[in-house]
Amino acid sequence: MVVEADGGSRGNPGPAGYGAVVFDADTRQVLAERAEGIGVNTNNVAEYQGLIAGLRAAEELGADVVAVRMDSKLVVEQMAGRWRIRHPALQPLALEAKRIARGFERITYEWIPRAANTHADRLANEAMDAQAGKPGKADRRAPAERVAAAAAPGWTGAAGKPTRFLLLRHGQTELSVDRRYSGRGEVPLTDLGQRQAKAAAQRLAGTAGVDASTPIVSSPLGRARQTAAAVAEATGGSVRVYEGLVETDFGAWERLTFAEAADRDPDLHARWLADHTLAAPDGESFQQVHRRVRRTRDELIARYGASTVIVVSHVTPIKSLLQLALDAGPSLLFRLHLDLASLSIAEFYADGQASVRLVNDTSHL
Repeated sequence: MVVEADGGSRGNPGPAGYGAVVFDADTRQVLAERAEGIGVNTNNVAEYQGLIAGLRAAEELGADVVAVRMDSKLVVEQMAGRWRIRHPALQPLALEAKRIARGFERITYEWIPRAANTHADRLANEAMDAQAGKPGKADRRAPAERVAAAAAPGWTGAAGKPTRFLLLRHGQTELSVDRRYSGRGEVPLTDLGQRQAKAAAQRLAGTAGVDASTPIVSSPLGRARQTAAAVAEATGGSVRVYEGLVETDFGAWERLTFAEAADRDPDLHARWLADHTLAAPDGESFQQVHRRVRRTRDELIARYGASTVIVVSHVTPIKSLLQLALDAGPSLLFRLHLDLASLSIAEFYADGQASVRLVNDTSHL
């Protein structure tokens, strides 16, 4: 993906704003736009704020490789590591930009002339105009990401029939009883877990729009497949496995309790709880999970179109799907609780909008 960003200040310092746009690297299709007025500030602060907004948008879109193009020589050279960052107001902004950048597999920075950065420049000026109270400034997000959070389609203006995901977490296992990290390791459902799976399956079988033709997709791990099998038995459907729905790889923390992992790696564990770009030792970051779940969601929408799909998976993949539907940041992963065998519902529309209809429902248990 290509990120182009710009910032401006009418007075330097003066009323300031930024603009950022994310393009598809091959087609130049606009994938995301960001623009905001930031009060009284300098040009350089606005430029950095634009960069950060563009990087965050690319991160949310699941980018792996990013090419940053800006007409600020200072920001480009400082981010490329060729110039020192001396101004104290810019140092924390540069640190934040670098933190986000570390989450991509590869990132490059290129200076471009102002004439080649007109899209981001326009967004920045519109943001400053809006901040000054000038009317007529529209939502600057791209159509593909105008996603409504927890609202009915009548409010969002979504058109057409959505792909409706019925998101079911698997039932109880021995590791979940002891609240241990349970990632890629195989652990079967307990007797209670099997009863939970059957109860959830009966709930789904009685849900409007669910019948023998309803697709059931599952994580490849046994606990999810056992739960999915119970759903298939109740609905008469069949199960298809998607590798992208697998749980987070917790690496060396697999089967440890929260306290045991914190004792083993106290500094890393503390930082990991607040930073989705960090991975457990020999494991996988939540950012990596989010990217593969996004790709899997896109595959499912392409395959099944405007229909209902039952998705049987784990805590993090389900949270990632809800995060996508809510257009929320990664903090959702640390703040949302999902019970065993709980049901959530997210809908994704062809025009880019989305709706979350249900979260963590356990009324069937």
